[in-house]
Amino acid sequence: MTIISILFVLIIIGVVLWLINKFIPMDGKIKSILNVLVVILVILWLLSTFGIIGPLSTMHLHNIRIGTIKLM
Repeated sequence: MTIISILFVLIIIGVVLWLINKFIPMDGKIKSILNVLVVILVILWLLSTFGIIGPLSTMHLHNIRIGTIKLM
């Protein structure tokens, strides 16, 4: 990806997040969680795009337990 396309994607993500925060009525805690989640995902995407971490499509969760639920 070129720098221009990365900036374009970041601008689109920012505008969509701003529109969601501005016009969709939600509890403040839910908005905070949504904002943190989007920021974490964008950071992971940027790290993957610049080659600092491997491709996100090859990441796997193995044997992670949440309470009594086993994922994968």
